[in-house]
Amino acid sequence: MLILGLISLLLLAGLWNLYREKTGLEKEAKTLKAELEGITRGVTALEKKVEYFKNPENLLKEAKSQFNYRASDEKLIIIVPSVTSTE
Repeated sequence: MLILGLISLLLLAGLWNLYREKTGLEKEAKTLKAELEGITRGVTALEKKVEYFKNPENLLKEAKSQFNYRASDEKLIIIVPSVTSTE
């Protein structure tokens, strides 16, 4: 009878360990799924940008916007807002 009780305790301890491991793996799977969704959204956004920049007009527009690029026959005017003192 004592041996049967010990075997039962060992089986219960093993089952508890399996349950804890399963719960941990489920949490990790959920975290990894969320991470994958974020990466997938990032890839989609990058693919859209690549498609946008495949058009040379869009590429030129972005270069002008970010780097003050201008063609040799263009003039560039930069307007700086005046600084006002609130004192």
